[in-house]
Amino acid sequence: MKQPIKRALISVTDKRNLEILARALADRGVEIIASGGTATAIKDVQVDVTEISEITGFPEAMDGRIKTLHPKIHGGILADRRKKKHRQQAEDLGVSMIDLVVVNLYRFREAANNPDLDELQVVEAIDIGGPTLIRAAAKNYDAVTVVVDPDDYDRLIDEMDGNNGEVLHETRRMFASKAFHHTASYDTAIAAYFKRLVPPPPGNDPPEEILSAFTKVHSLRYGENPHCKGALYRMASPTEAFGGFKQLQGKELSYNNIHDMYAAFLLARDLGEHACAIIKHTNPCGAAACGTVLESFIRAKKTDPISAFGSVVSFNGHVDAGTAEACREIFLEVVMARSFSDDALASLKKKKNLRLITVGNEAWDGTPAGWTGREVGDLLLMQERDEGFPELEQLDYVTARKPAPNEETALRIAWRIVKHIRSNAIVICDDEGTIGVGAGQMSRVDSCRIAVDKAKREGLSIDGASAASDAFFPFPDGVEVLAEAGVRAVIQPGGSIRDKEVIEAAERLGITMALTGRRHFRH
Repeated sequence: MKQPIKRALISVTDKRNLEILARALADRGVEIIASGGTATAIKDVQVDVTEISEITGFPEAMDGRIKTLHPKIHGGILADRRKKKHRQQAEDLGVSMIDLVVVNLYRFREAANNPDLDELQVVEAIDIGGPTLIRAAAKNYDAVTVVVDPDDYDRLIDEMDGNNGEVLHETRRMFASKAFHHTASYDTAIAAYFKRLVPPPPGNDPPEEILSAFTKVHSLRYGENPHCKGALYRMASPTEAFGGFKQLQGKELSYNNIHDMYAAFLLARDLGEHACAIIKHTNPCGAAACGTVLESFIRAKKTDPISAFGSVVSFNGHVDAGTAEACREIFLEVVMARSFSDDALASLKKKKNLRLITVGNEAWDGTPAGWTGREVGDLLLMQERDEGFPELEQLDYVTARKPAPNEETALRIAWRIVKHIRSNAIVICDDEGTIGVGAGQMSRVDSCRIAVDKAKREGLSIDGASAASDAFFPFPDGVEVLAEAGVRAVIQPGGSIRDKEVIEAAERLGITMALTGRRHFRH
């Protein structure tokens, strides 16, 4: 429907560019009506404005909860101009048409994330009138223009100037789409806040609906490959603290960098204080948990120094000058830690392209609960987060030989690491960290062979080492490969129809076997 904008309603919390908009509309002969705070701001810049209470004949009430919810406002927005009946009813009721609605909402997200506000104060930041105005205007986009983003004011004015005061139908539709996204995201944030307040149902059953809202942080240079565009988004109501990481220096983070960073963070967090994880293409090429972060880095790098070239390194601790110097000896894409000393930063900043990242203590020390998901085409797969290792509290040793103390320590380290490797996954460890890693093979025995081969190529001794398998051994052959190489203890979930054969092979080979009854498959 074609008609120029003659009357506009403005009610904004974000007052960026408000003066520019108000003056532009007034200069084009548009009548402006506005709610209390917005009306005051417009008056302050000497632009004529009519307060909503003058239109409705009803004062703002209940601390501003009641101001725009009135037939003289919503009738002017919702009336279908194509219908004579609507036009006649509007005239009979003294309702004047509103052609433009400019609204943005109370800052609920900021309130919900403010630890100084209690529940009732946060609830007070839930906007009621604003979403109602936006949805009404967006529904009637055939005749009404709705704008929710101050960055769109220039486009609005340019289009009016180019079309005798009118906004084209295609643009009104686009603004309406943006408006519905705006209110949907806002309501999702409110739902997420109340989800935090309400305990999960018994049994933590999968939710019936998944509501997520993400806000674009910035575009990336590209996605996994240079021919694919990419962007980084942050959850509007985050469920864990990793997304608050800070980049201290270096080139822009890539899509793959961020993917690897998260994998490195999770592994270093699971290994505990002072641990180091070296990640390449989301798989560990080395990991260790020694007495200091420097010792852990040196030990982790020994596993596969070739693959460590161009990797992402994560430290569950504070990086000092000595650790920084060790990191400078090899090309790295990202170094991530709880914190860096001033000397460490000064040293690492000599490599200008090296990305330095800090992740706050709340992320390292927290244990996120709930559900996590992965998109598969137009489907979303959801699962409970695989957090913690309760199975390590009471291992079931099913062979006569029991592990020596250093072997048991190695078993536990290997089990924590194997969780973070693409299946089929095999990890060989000593009591400090990785010796060999076999990842992502179609058969488990091939992963065993690769783990052994990598250790031998780096000159690392497997004699007396321990190994972990992320899922059961379907046949004895994998255990035989590991034992022949010198592995003396193996930890695995069990659960195969051939468990008896596998355990008998371990007994025959004189090695320890521990069953966890729980697998950590990473598909």
